[in-house]
Amino acid sequence: MPIINHVGIAVNTLAQAIPLFEAILGQEISGTEEVEGERVRVAFFGEGPGRVELLEATDPTSPIARFIAKRGTGLHHLCLSVPDLDQAVARACGEGAELIEPGIRVGAGGHRVAFLHPATAGGVLLELSEDAAA
Repeated sequence: MPIINHVGIAVNTLAQAIPLFEAILGQEISGTEEVEGERVRVAFFGEGPGRVELLEATDPTSPIARFIAKRGTGLHHLCLSVPDLDQAVARACGEGAELIEPGIRVGAGGHRVAFLHPATAGGVLLELSEDAAA
C-alpha cells in the first residue's frame, strides 16, 4: 500500500523559506541536496515518510522555475512511496496516467522516481518513489 513519502513545496529561495518553516515546524532542516538532473536545490524537514521538501530552482528553465512563473510559490507535488516503481508506473499508465519525460530517473537521495502528469492523475502532480520498505 502506498504511503506519503513527502510533500514538495516550490519556493523562490531556500534562504527566505527555511527560517519560516523552521519556525512553523519547530525544527531545523534535516539536510539539503542539489539534484542536478532536475535543476533544483532541496531542503528537507524530517526523515522518512511524511517529510517536507522545499524546492528552489537552480536554473530559470527548470520545472520548478516554470511552475513558479506560471502559478507562484506553493504546493508543487505529492510523493508516494511504492515498492516496485516499474510495476507502479506500468499500472498507472495502463489506467491512462501520463508519465512525464524523461520517465523513470534518479531523484533526491538517489531514489528511482517518476512523475505522473497532473492532468491524468486527479489534478495533482504525483511523484512515485521506489522504496523497498513501502
